[in-house]
Amino acid sequence: MHPMVKPAFRRGWRDLNTVQFGMTPAHAMTLGPVDTATGSFLDLLDGTRGLPLLRAEARRMDLPDGHVDALVERLARAGLLDDARGGGPDAEALRERPDLLDRLRPELAALSLTTPEPGDALRHLAARRALRVQVRGAGRVGALLASLLSGAGVGEVDVRDVGRVEPWDVVPGGLPADAVGDRRDEAARRAVRRAAPGRPPRRRPASSPGSGGDGGFSLVVLAPRDDVAVHAPALPEDLIASGTPHLYAGVVEATGVVGPLVLPGETGCAGCLHEARTDRDATWPRLVAQWRSGRPRRAASGDLALATTVAGLAAAHALAFLDGRTPSSAGARWEAALPALDWHARPVWPHPACPCGAGAEGAVEEEAAGREPAPERAARKGKEEHAPEDGARRETMAEQRPSARVRRKAGATRPAGTWRAHV
Repeated sequence: MHPMVKPAFRRGWRDLNTVQFGMTPAHAMTLGPVDTATGSFLDLLDGTRGLPLLRAEARRMDLPDGHVDALVERLARAGLLDDARGGGPDAEALRERPDLLDRLRPELAALSLTTPEPGDALRHLAARRALRVQVRGAGRVGALLASLLSGAGVGEVDVRDVGRVEPWDVVPGGLPADAVGDRRDEAARRAVRRAAPGRPPRRRPASSPGSGGDGGFSLVVLAPRDDVAVHAPALPEDLIASGTPHLYAGVVEATGVVGPLVLPGETGCAGCLHEARTDRDATWPRLVAQWRSGRPRRAASGDLALATTVAGLAAAHALAFLDGRTPSSAGARWEAALPALDWHARPVWPHPACPCGAGAEGAVEEEAAGREPAPERAARKGKEEHAPEDGARRETMAEQRPSARVRRKAGATRPAGTWRAHV
């Protein structure tokens, strides 16, 4: 191991014996008490020395025997330490591509803040290279989102759509102006290739680990250009049947939408959303049928800044899932409307009437416990609120389903937005 204090953390001294790593409340951590010699020794944890050499340096600084090992262990346990040579063979192969790694250093730095174990950040970054993602929809949101995933190191990003690029599809980082008139899917795939930091490795055989199952995708992102498909998404039966995780994103009537992230059989899906809306408003299916049978609009009412924002947020949620996290879009739709752009989440609960099966177990438990079934509760609540579909702000997922976070092992209470670990 070649210990290295994670360079993504800025360091500052709060007083003579307390050092703070990081600035933001989400990730900052204070350590103390730290004596002067130990504070100087921290500068040697830069990834250029192994433990034997660090022990020798500590002896020259008159630090007691065992101090280095205890310091390294506690820094690692607190999530502040990286291993300059860790991460496994895939990470080592990535280190041998400095041109590629330089493109991905911001991603590596961000991962180091959210992964606790030394070497985890580069291991996760290398693992992205073996993943396959499909984006269905190559408009302003979809094409840019696909490019972002490719630029963040996802090995294979496939884009599916029909038709040809229109002038209003052009977006910086996505479909360029010189692609107008070209086939939409081909133009989007060119954008993906341009964004890729180096040539991705060959796709692994379907039976190998990390290949996304039986030749499928680790994630499918549904980013339709049709605003009705954004507001009232249809159930993707092929993804539900294959158990493929999928995420929705798009713009509709100057409103950006990200989510839900659907984990088939576990979280609410598009079908659950439709059933819940029907419970609250019996006219919902009639409205959807009229919207879908109407003349499609040439361009969605989502301006460039909003479309870019949606693509960026959706890409961040997708990457969090691909890196093994459970983002807050799992079972929720994040929405923000112009001009206020107040992002909030609307829960998408599993529904017992949906064929996805995610709500079946919960319905059996409710019936056994003698509770009112979810559809009846939703319908009653809708009548009590006397509000149109999604017309009022509802509970956010932050209150209902907090996203999974890295649990630091500092072992002490958290004062004033920082974690304290005693070294």
